[in-house]
Amino acid sequence: MRNKIIYKLVLIVVVLLQSCDSYLDLQPENGTVREEFWKTKEDVQAAVIGIYSGLLKTPGSGRTIAEYSFMYGELRGGMVGAGIVSSNDQIDIITSNILPSNTVASWGTFYTVINYCNTVIDLAPGVLALDPTFTQEQLDQYLSEALAVRAYLYFTLARTFRDVPLKLEATLSDDDNFQIPTSTQEVIFDQVVTDLTTALNTAVEDYGDIPSNKGRITKDAINAMLADVYLWQEDYANALIAADAVISSPAGYELVPGSASWFTTVFARGNSSESIFEFQYTPENRGPFYSIFLQRPQYLADAGVLEDVFGLDFEDPENKDVRGERASLVPGTNEIYKFTGLNENQRKANEDSDTHWFVYRYADVLLMKAEALNELDRGDEALVIIEEIRESRLAIDLTKEEVSGADKNGVRMYILAERARELAFEGKRWFDVLRNARKDNYAYIDIILGIAIQTAPANQQQSIVAKLKDPNSHYLPIYEYELYTNKALVQNPFYK
Repeated sequence: MRNKIIYKLVLIVVVLLQSCDSYLDLQPENGTVREEFWKTKEDVQAAVIGIYSGLLKTPGSGRTIAEYSFMYGELRGGMVGAGIVSSNDQIDIITSNILPSNTVASWGTFYTVINYCNTVIDLAPGVLALDPTFTQEQLDQYLSEALAVRAYLYFTLARTFRDVPLKLEATLSDDDNFQIPTSTQEVIFDQVVTDLTTALNTAVEDYGDIPSNKGRITKDAINAMLADVYLWQEDYANALIAADAVISSPAGYELVPGSASWFTTVFARGNSSESIFEFQYTPENRGPFYSIFLQRPQYLADAGVLEDVFGLDFEDPENKDVRGERASLVPGTNEIYKFTGLNENQRKANEDSDTHWFVYRYADVLLMKAEALNELDRGDEALVIIEEIRESRLAIDLTKEEVSGADKNGVRMYILAERARELAFEGKRWFDVLRNARKDNYAYIDIILGIAIQTAPANQQQSIVAKLKDPNSHYLPIYEYELYTNKALVQNPFYK
């Protein structure tokens, strides 16, 4: 049975490599795949496995979803600088010198995996009539996974580009319409919530083994995503409900206490008691991190991160936040260490570089709950959560902020600072900055401008700040190739 599923998955991937030239890079499902598959429950299972495989390494794509997630979430957040082999396109994102020709703005990899999801959603129900051993419960579980992954990908696209094409049906023929206009960010977010709430109804709580519970969609992963998108919609009551659903989950998530083994447990090994959803790289299917952070470093931690974010106690060098030195980065060289280290003193070997990509962790959900509480005028409760995390991570007093729970903006900035420490280089920083800056119709745009002033080269500071005053600049342009192939698209006005 296992060999049969693997064979079918390989054949699906081989066919998908034959990419068509549509602007979304969507593979038609006719021909071999349509004729040979979608007849048994094993076919459906193989297709769902193919979705997760696409998250790890999308066929035909030079960059993985994890790489794009890192670039979209970190390069503009003020904590990442260029490495010795950074491309001009990557440097231009960091310095806000962005043009529609920038390849970082290519969204094809996301839409390829979205089409994998759409294909399962469209074709899997038909297998019920063909395979009497395929149950409605099994179908609902697979559809839940496909809906949730699709929601996660659209959520990432909408936070990155704002308005993007919304395609909810599989590309089944070369005759399909590829001239699709963008939908607004608000429409995308609403669809994400619809997909996630639908998926939640039939999602799995426990697959029976840890790698599946951490690497596949579960009710907890869906609720973590819901908490996130509700924060972006400024729907804080529902964000709190979703976060609490994770916190009270039977899975029993808990913070791993700060110690010499904390880094190895949470990051080097992964799938810890803090893990909610992680891309499951293995020694046999390694991620991109060893190359992009160590062998040919495309990115470094910004020079000020260790001191400004984690704090340095010059009187007692052993007094350290467990999340900083030899956890997030290496002092002196500013190497990003989180994805290549084995422990505080030793890196993984290349052949063992299997560190996961961390989509949601328990501390992230706790801090999302703190954000929701603060926006609901319950700042004192938010501060309790911050202190719980800080105590677990051995945060030093230099980064402790004396703020009243009644000071909503003070608590907001404290949470933002704590998220920088907790989630450094996990693809969260720019999205955290942007989400907070745009609250109440960009009442807090100074958060973005302050980062630019702090990190921009002196000779570019004024021009970068001037650009960032326009909210349209906070989103990437539509890549010029997409505009060429899809005449229904209209460029972000900042880049016209």
